[in-house]
Amino acid sequence: MRIAVHAFDGITMFHLAAPQLVFGEVAKLGLGDWTTHVWTTSGPSIVTSEGYTIAGLGGPSTTEGADIVVVPSWRDDLATPDAGLVRAVQDAHASGSMVIGLCLGAFPVAAAGLLRHRTAVTHWSATGELAARHPEVTVDSSVLYVDHGDVLTSAGTASGIDACLHVVRKHLGVTAANRVARSLVVAPHREGGQAQYIERPLVDARSDAPIAEVLTWALEHLDRPLTLEDLAARATMSRRNFVRRFREATGSTPARWVTDQRLDEARRLLETSDWPVDRIAQECGFGSPVTLRQNFAARFATSPAGYRRAFQERRPQAVV
Repeated sequence: MRIAVHAFDGITMFHLAAPQLVFGEVAKLGLGDWTTHVWTTSGPSIVTSEGYTIAGLGGPSTTEGADIVVVPSWRDDLATPDAGLVRAVQDAHASGSMVIGLCLGAFPVAAAGLLRHRTAVTHWSATGELAARHPEVTVDSSVLYVDHGDVLTSAGTASGIDACLHVVRKHLGVTAANRVARSLVVAPHREGGQAQYIERPLVDARSDAPIAEVLTWALEHLDRPLTLEDLAARATMSRRNFVRRFREATGSTPARWVTDQRLDEARRLLETSDWPVDRIAQECGFGSPVTLRQNFAARFATSPAGYRRAFQERRPQAVV
């Protein structure tokens, strides 16, 4: 997987580093042959917002043959993107590259015409401006990212990591995304309509040991009912106190968190096993394949069987 990341004078180090960090971790962990290459339209070097000079950068030709082209941010003044950047993004998309606009990077992507009559998201402070400049784009500020398959946009700053992890999961599966997220010590759940997936919740056991212990126990017993009463009793708390502490620790309600973990496990089993759907439903605590299918379709807009077929069709050869 060849990934071309755009840089410009004034970009923050964080925005430039985020996609390289996530995608670079794929190669570091031996999950795939993914390489990142930084390019710019302003010459062989740029100066970041922090004042650092980054030299030896490629030009627009870096996007040629790229599987993914990332515009990780844009100028704070939302200046009109230069013609070279717009043309490079358009040409890459026309050649089959997936184009990703992270945070304010949605503005150059929209300027390239790739979001016409589509839904998109950007940093919350700029959603109004994006909608005003591009009335042909439906701006949704309630989500962390929007993926159309060939074009993806994300909300502000750290949401870029959510989006990049989504891309890893999309190409390599939930297990690979879990490993990358856990290696980067990323929070297990983010409010805003999307979730990240890691093997275990990263609750600080020192600050909330009862909740951390309940989460660990629940993940090991997903095939059980796991009612609110069960979980609260496990933590030796009243229901009311448990729900409050649980939300503080995870950002979610117990019922939603349990469903998220069950769906995550169902996806993992669909990707890594040949078990029938009814067995997966039982192992994940859904009780019946009908309940699994209903929850799966509501969350992912596809059936378990459809998800399994789609993943098997796009599954790449891992680096060994």
